[in-house]
Amino acid sequence: MTSLKQKTSQTMKPATAAKKLGIYLDAAPAGFREGMVSREELNTLQADPPQWLQELRKNGPHPRPVVAAKLGVSISGLARGGVTEALTTEQIEAIKAENPLWLQHERANQVDVRKETVRIKEKHEKEAAAKAAKAG
Repeated sequence: MTSLKQKTSQTMKPATAAKKLGIYLDAAPAGFREGMVSREELNTLQADPPQWLQELRKNGPHPRPVVAAKLGVSISGLARGGVTEALTTEQIEAIKAENPLWLQHERANQVDVRKETVRIKEKHEKEAAAKAAKAG
């Protein structure tokens, strides 16, 4: 006896879909927040975003990872700067224009972290190359 498997669509919680779309869940329409989102629906939203999604991406409110990226700092840096909630694009631009001391400090930290990451990567590459040369 053979069984026919029906292909079931992979679904995710709205919070997961919002994270993948880079939007703040609480600002999404009720229809999006209240049900499961299939992989196909997510792909459609990414490929051809409806007006509400375009507006959220453009004007916010934005989730903390997006706020951090727009300000050029880490999520931890946001917290250290006292930013704990979703912000609109307008609020983000106001912080950039004000350029408070905490933002300057956190941006400098990000530069240092990126430099260190590159240094470590290069060190590991050199070690791997030396090991390969020794083995070969």
